[in-house]
Amino acid sequence: MTAVVAERRDDAWARLGWVMGAVWLFFWIFPLTYVWSSDLDLTFQLTATGLILTFCAVYIQTLRATNLHVVTEDYLRARRTGVAGLVALIALGLVLARMLGPNSMTAGPFIVSLPVFFLPWRQMWVVCLGLLAAIFVGSAIAWTWWPNLLLWAICLAVLSLSVVSRYVDEKQDAQRTTEARVALTEQREQVARDVHDVLGHSLTVVAMKTELAKRLVDTDPERAKHELAEVQDLSRQALAEIRATVGGLRVARLTEEVEAARMACAGAGIDVTFPADLSVVDPRHRITMAWVLREAVTNVVRHSRARRCDVELGSDWITVTDDGRGLQGRREGNGLGGLRERVQQAGGRLYLGAGPDGHGTRLEVRL
Repeated sequence: MTAVVAERRDDAWARLGWVMGAVWLFFWIFPLTYVWSSDLDLTFQLTATGLILTFCAVYIQTLRATNLHVVTEDYLRARRTGVAGLVALIALGLVLARMLGPNSMTAGPFIVSLPVFFLPWRQMWVVCLGLLAAIFVGSAIAWTWWPNLLLWAICLAVLSLSVVSRYVDEKQDAQRTTEARVALTEQREQVARDVHDVLGHSLTVVAMKTELAKRLVDTDPERAKHELAEVQDLSRQALAEIRATVGGLRVARLTEEVEAARMACAGAGIDVTFPADLSVVDPRHRITMAWVLREAVTNVVRHSRARRCDVELGSDWITVTDDGRGLQGRREGNGLGGLRERVQQAGGRLYLGAGPDGHGTRLEVRL
């Protein structure tokens, strides 16, 4: 069951919308008044009253059942239930027409409008207009057209209102479905960005440190063991971050990302500088700044072949500059694309270009 169907099933208005249709059964008070104020015998009065009450009960049950089936998108059962109820109402309407004459025309609006709630649009138009025409022609032949003119207008008005109500309801459902799909897509993209940012950084550092340990295993075994121990710690940390990301609990922290960036650059042999005071960053922007720092340093370590990296921070901006080989016409990857989306969602802009002297790369984000 889709989220939208579940939402509609739990929506009291969707489940009890049939009540609004049942309210109009009040108009049967006029035929009942005619029955009990006439000089007809008691048997006739009781029979007519029983038929009217049966008509109302069948109408309410059919409307309620078809509404519930439509809400849960069980359209086949809705059609079967609706057709059975419609046939029963037509039969009751014909019997009442025989007994009450023009006073039975109260059944017309209910019969004409019922198919609106369970048939597909094309079939609905055919059935509703066919029933409307049959009522017009049959009543005009049986009782002439003048006494029925007002009831014909009521039939047409009720049918029109029912069609408009269904149209509006389906438009609202379509909007809810679209919003749910957009929300799901955004959630998937968010998880994809988070997983990329976490794994991209961690695996880059792990690759650097395992390569370094491989070179040191013969010349400096103790240093190699130290690097492998850090690889083990990084792997555990990455696993914990992935679990937190999937659970929606992952939040990047600026101080932690600074330390992680320092470690990553050291493992790659890159000299990195940071501002001494991180408190200059506006607390509202620290999470976004942390994600920017993680992705930027990961790209420096992975792609730049730089020897130096400078990180500068302000209250609402960050720059990461390296002296590496530069962009060289390369297109943005998924990491930078996801970072750009993250920055835009925070109300900022990301700028990427060459360093101050035309060499290396400079990434700047302003919020």
